[in-house]
Amino acid sequence: MAKYGFTGAKPTQSSSANTGVFGVNDMVELLNKGKFKLQVIDVSYLVIAGGGGGGYSYGGGGGAGGYRNSYASETSGDNSSTETPLTLALGANHTVTVGAGGTGGTNSPEANATNGSDSVFATITSLGGGFATRSGNTVSGADGGSGGGSGGYNGWTPYGGSGTANQGGDGGRGGAEGSGNIRIGGGGGGAGANASNTLTNSGRPGANGLSSSITGSATTRAGGGGGGAQSGYSSGSGGSGGGGAGSTGNGTSGTVNTGGGGGGGINGGSGGAGVVILRYPNSFTATTSGLTTGGEQTDGDYKYLVITAGIAGTVSWS
Repeated sequence: MAKYGFTGAKPTQSSSANTGVFGVNDMVELLNKGKFKLQVIDVSYLVIAGGGGGGYSYGGGGGAGGYRNSYASETSGDNSSTETPLTLALGANHTVTVGAGGTGGTNSPEANATNGSDSVFATITSLGGGFATRSGNTVSGADGGSGGGSGGYNGWTPYGGSGTANQGGDGGRGGAEGSGNIRIGGGGGGAGANASNTLTNSGRPGANGLSSSITGSATTRAGGGGGGAQSGYSSGSGGSGGGGAGSTGNGTSGTVNTGGGGGGGINGGSGGAGVVILRYPNSFTATTSGLTTGGEQTDGDYKYLVITAGIAGTVSWS
């Protein structure tokens, strides 16, 4: 007797298994009753947002972009536990955006740095890194995925911005030891650490990022930018994972597709763009639209896809 498009023996339909050929109306009925097993794929992800821009007038280093990781048992941002891979429907389009890095602050004309932009994969959002502030004011670094460092001068020693829980660390404090009239920037927060709040007469280093082997090779990303320092003093190094170095000249930009923060300087460096990396069983094939990738790559029984640019593009699997 025919049942749901089958001929022969009566089949068994459930939420865990279906076999045979179904008509459209049968599919709708079974889906409405929760009795049709959707085909799905489990996808591990590393989603890193754009890094924040570095501060001008020998300001602080930008914070790294937010860092969210669900691969294996690796550490996720802010030294948190690994997240859970996403279970996604095959054939459906899933949104991807790769966040741009924030702009560095400029001395002439004077303009503050900006936060990095968010990166998105399906339901996962990593927040852009916080921008750093210039030296010569009392403004704290901006909040973000990781917080931006602050600048300091003439006894003003403002604190850095706050990172986001499970995404990145806090930015560091700007200002010189004591009350000397020295322009010194604090470091930007990184995915793996807070930047230092200890006052010295040197620009502070950016905080370090985190390493992931989601592509099969260990790579560190999402380091904070280093703080700048006026001429005659030492500037701060960028954090491991693409953080731009601070400078007594112009700050160095964060490394592209690491989410590294920009370094502080006379003019601040830009934050590095983020990246979205996806890993899935090699029995599936990914199709993208509106995204820049290096194509599917194979690592043992898995494939991975490195997405380096795109705004509201899509990825699907078959």
